[in-house]
Amino acid sequence: MMISELQMKDIIAMETGERLGQIADLDIDVDNGKVVAIVITLKGKMMGLFGKDEEAVIPWDQIINIGTDVILVKKPFALPPQSTNKIE
Repeated sequence: MMISELQMKDIIAMETGERLGQIADLDIDVDNGKVVAIVITLKGKMMGLFGKDEEAVIPWDQIINIGTDVILVKKPFALPPQSTNKIE
């Protein structure tokens, strides 16, 4: 699966059915080439017009299922992201 395909999927909290947002970035462990977490842009802002978008980090082990249209995740997860080796 390509990153662009993941970015098109809505992130849904499995417990509540709440739409959390969409993937903005991936946190990758460059030493072993594995995805450690996804970074999502939280819903609630209108395209960034009313302030800075907020982000949340969801560890990869909190992802329950990647479906056709949605990604199901467990809550809670950390706020905000603190990445060290981001590739821009």
